[in-house]
Amino acid sequence: MSWRDFWDGDTPIYVNERHKLLHYRIVARGIIDAIAEFGGGAGAEPPVVLDHGCGEALSADEVAAHCGHLYLCDAGASVRAKLAARFAEVRNISVVSPVEVADIPQGSVDLVVANSLLQYLTPAEFAGLLRLWRGALKPNGGLLLADVLPKDLSPLTDALALLRFGAQGGFLVAALGGLARTAMSDYRKLRAELGLATYDEAGMISLLREAGFEARLRRPNLGHNQARLSFLARPT
Repeated sequence: MSWRDFWDGDTPIYVNERHKLLHYRIVARGIIDAIAEFGGGAGAEPPVVLDHGCGEALSADEVAAHCGHLYLCDAGASVRAKLAARFAEVRNISVVSPVEVADIPQGSVDLVVANSLLQYLTPAEFAGLLRLWRGALKPNGGLLLADVLPKDLSPLTDALALLRFGAQGGFLVAALGGLARTAMSDYRKLRAELGLATYDEAGMISLLREAGFEARLRRPNLGHNQARLSFLARPT
């Protein structure tokens, strides 16, 4: 099994439907905040946004309301099928595969978002996406890399962040059970076999500079876990 296979099936990451709903809602609100930064000022055309590695994106219609066009990209075929069915009536949403991202017109995108994606990519895959994203972005566009795993992040820190989110969101008991299920799941096995990519602030900014971006750390991170990192970058 690969990470792509894992995320294309039923995963134990979301402990229940409320957890999933609240997760995608908070991520959507973070993307909307980022759109305000990169979508231009008053009188500007509504921005074009690419959410790469979007997952089920349950609140994508809220994001689309702030966009001229929203591309939702996920590697999982079953995930894309769900997205296409869910947002079939939202005319400014297009669901695309990673291969189809290359068909997006060059220099047409205002903002690219990659949330909780980088940890599952090899260095070569990440480098290839940076080239692809840079080509798709407008000269004054932006790249938001969010939920990046720092090198010193403990699994205990992640677990505590989930429990706090569960307490705030009303699913604490389910979160406790979910942690136990995850410990016995394919996620733990894959993490041991394939590993997860981790980055520190200086290393990420240097990597982005080499790829043709000027970057900085961004706070807050998208999502509930503020121990993870976010970066904003612009083409140079």
